[in-house]
Amino acid sequence: MTDEENGPSIRLDHFLQICGVPTGGQAKQLIQSGLVMVNQEVETRRRKKLSAGDVVSIDGDEYDVGMEPPE
Repeated sequence: MTDEENGPSIRLDHFLQICGVPTGGQAKQLIQSGLVMVNQEVETRRRKKLSAGDVVSIDGDEYDVGMEPPE
């Protein structure tokens, strides 16, 4: 997914599934419960667009968002 102004991006709920959250429904629950942080701030929008360099925290585990440039 690409945002022409900001470069490549991915939605928070999709990123959580890549990080091991089994389903989109569980990702939604984690986000809406305030258990997910993006760049050290609680994020409750599951469609939040993440970009390279963002850091997502779930239950003490941190994941760096890294995007490969399009070929």
